[in-house]
Amino acid sequence: MTDDLEIIENQELEENNSKDELYEHYRFVVDPGTELLRIDKYLFNLIRHTSRNKVQQAAKAGCILVNGKPEKQNYKVHPNDVISVLMPNPPRDTEILPEDIPLNIEYEDDDLMIINKEPGMVVHPAFGNFTGTMVNALYYYLKDQKLPDGSQMKPLLVHRIDKNTSGLIAVTKNELAQMRLAKVFFDHDLERKYWALVWGDFEEDSGTIVGNVGRHPKDRMIMTVFPEGSDQGKHAVTHWRVLERFGYVTLVECQLETGRTHQIRVHMQSIGHPLFNDESYGGHRILKGTTFSKYQQFIRNCFALMPRQALHAKSIGFVHPTTGKQVLFESELPEDFKAVVEKWRSYTANNARE
Repeated sequence: MTDDLEIIENQELEENNSKDELYEHYRFVVDPGTELLRIDKYLFNLIRHTSRNKVQQAAKAGCILVNGKPEKQNYKVHPNDVISVLMPNPPRDTEILPEDIPLNIEYEDDDLMIINKEPGMVVHPAFGNFTGTMVNALYYYLKDQKLPDGSQMKPLLVHRIDKNTSGLIAVTKNELAQMRLAKVFFDHDLERKYWALVWGDFEEDSGTIVGNVGRHPKDRMIMTVFPEGSDQGKHAVTHWRVLERFGYVTLVECQLETGRTHQIRVHMQSIGHPLFNDESYGGHRILKGTTFSKYQQFIRNCFALMPRQALHAKSIGFVHPTTGKQVLFESELPEDFKAVVEKWRSYTANNARE
């Protein structure tokens, strides 16, 4: 059967990487000899690890396109139809254990949760991190909540951030909300702002970085930036603006137009401003400043205060998947980030007086 179908599947599951498009993307070209068949039944027969109900929820969320147009679950497929399907990742084969781990919940309603993730917490179970994750904590938090059909409510992800990045993550409580929000992320129809402390000063107050982001050809654990127009990597755009200058480092706000793995980290490195204490992209070395031992010790103290890349998902805004209203969520910097910023403020102020 698959010999007569063009099937393109794109499912990327990274262990600790930030991937803001957590869905499967399927494309089917219906065989010329196919008889008229409801699209939900047609797709259920083709897509692995799914249910007919999940396919129907995807259709309700506008995630099933036929020849570029959203169609409902009762649409009858025709020969040569081009069907595109956007679906969140299927359930894991491994059991997720509920764990009583504290969570910082910024917002919650019947369909949506906004979590302010602490630095150092892995978002979801993966090889090497099957316990102690944010998802394990959410399974425990939701253990007494039920869906309308009486089944156990489970947290459903639509995006993630790195283990050592702090900040806001949206989580849904049912498949319809998940489908709708996954479509929002796929269309990049949302606002995401991050705060980052980066090495060096900027001549301008704001700017835009455009460059394809993809796996580094020699080190698969990190990303790299390919020239715009390259057939390698994926199109990525980051807008930045200066919030506060400290001479040797700068506090910037980054707004994502796309959401690629390590996008801000690798984009800032590509223009000579790696994130402060970002070991993967060279920011864990003293890149700017003096050779005085007092300054060297100051930097080491900052690294000890925040032993991670200085990146925080500050705000996220989108159309609510159930109410249809525009929502915006904002968070405070975590204590380690605040402490390092304060140290740089004091250092800059003291040097200005000398």
